[in-house]
Amino acid sequence: MFGYINVNRKELSEENQSAYQSYYCGLCQSLKEHYGAKGQVLLNYDMTFLVVLLTGLYENENKQESFICALHPTKKRTCFRNETTDYAAAMNVLLAYHNLVDDWKDEHNYTKRTMANALKKSYDIAAQEYPRQVQALEDYLEKLEKYEKAEEHNIDLVAGLTGEMLGELFAWKQDEWYNELKTLGYYMGKFIYLMDAYEDLDKDEKKGAYNPLHYLKQESGQDFETLCRLMMTSMISESAKSFERLPILLHADILRNILYSGVWSKYEYIQLKKKKRTKK
Repeated sequence: MFGYINVNRKELSEENQSAYQSYYCGLCQSLKEHYGAKGQVLLNYDMTFLVVLLTGLYENENKQESFICALHPTKKRTCFRNETTDYAAAMNVLLAYHNLVDDWKDEHNYTKRTMANALKKSYDIAAQEYPRQVQALEDYLEKLEKYEKAEEHNIDLVAGLTGEMLGELFAWKQDEWYNELKTLGYYMGKFIYLMDAYEDLDKDEKKGAYNPLHYLKQESGQDFETLCRLMMTSMISESAKSFERLPILLHADILRNILYSGVWSKYEYIQLKKKKRTKK
């Protein structure tokens, strides 16, 4: 589920690139502080988007810190941290833990089980602080398992589960912004599910694994690629509309870069791979 909410660095100004990197590094430092080195391994750009989004909306005051990065030790790095950074770090842990457990169930990958066991204590710490979000995650996994066992054909129904879950995670507080953040996360979640299913389709078909896009492919024939693109465009468009309704000025350029361009980077990468295979 990770790896789809990316920034398009080519279209960002140097100032915005620097700010975005500082939030990314801030998330890394929060993961390290609260969950140790194993928390840092979970770092991803998806939750960096959440940090920038919530910081822009709530206009939290950043604490700027300098630190030495183990991966880049030659010079000091700068990071931005605030309340939302710690929240996103907790959501990062919750999602990663369930993702590892799900991979273990699906693939019986012992490495994933070992990683999940190592993360359990960190998961319990985050879960205790955010019971609403944990409940959303557990409900999502329970319903998803039922749909997969039933081989549910309705792609919108299945994708909606990810939307409901991510919407609850995006809604940091139950305040005046709760419904709009939940809506933004809902459509973002559906987009992510569709993109993930699209990326995994060939692999799932070879393994005989469940993928609701398989049924759409059978039914739509030559229109399949167009329909997939239209569905994903519709979902991310609704997410962008929700963003535009929020009174966000701080880092709005970075957020628009992600919503209107960055989220398509994986899709473009998949198309390039397909073209290379066709040429062979």
